[in-house]
Amino acid sequence: MTAGPVPVPTPLTRPFWDGSARGELLIQHCDACGRSAFPPRPHCASCAEPLRWVRATGEGTLVTFAINHRPDPSFEVSDPQILAVVELDEGVRMATSLIGLDPDPDAIAIGMAVSVTFIPRGGLRLPVFAPQEPA
Repeated sequence: MTAGPVPVPTPLTRPFWDGSARGELLIQHCDACGRSAFPPRPHCASCAEPLRWVRATGEGTLVTFAINHRPDPSFEVSDPQILAVVELDEGVRMATSLIGLDPDPDAIAIGMAVSVTFIPRGGLRLPVFAPQEPA
C-alpha cells in the first residue's frame, strides 16, 4: 500500500501533512464554539471563527466500509483495498483505508474500534486505520 497517488499539500493542509510526518493525527478545533473540524477549512463551519490545529487521539470507530476488488491501476497492490469512513473520538469523520484485516466482509464489523497508523507514500506519511488491539 506504499505505492499509489500522492496527495499534494496546500497551504491549508500543510499542518495536517507535517503532523502526519511526525506520526501525529491533527485536526482543527474551534475555541469559540468547541467544535472540531475535518477536512481542513479556513474557518469554523458553525460560527465562522478561526480554527487551530490540535492533536487527535488517533482512535475512532468504523462507520462504514467498501472492499475495492479492482484498485486503481496506479496502486501496486495485489490484495483488495478496504476503503472506510472512521469517526474519530473527537466527533469528526475521515475517509481512509483499513489495514491489518482480511478483506472479507464477515471479518470487518461496523462499530469496531480502530487506531491510526501511518504508511509512507511519495515523501509523505498517510494516516490509515487498523483494528485496536484488545486491552
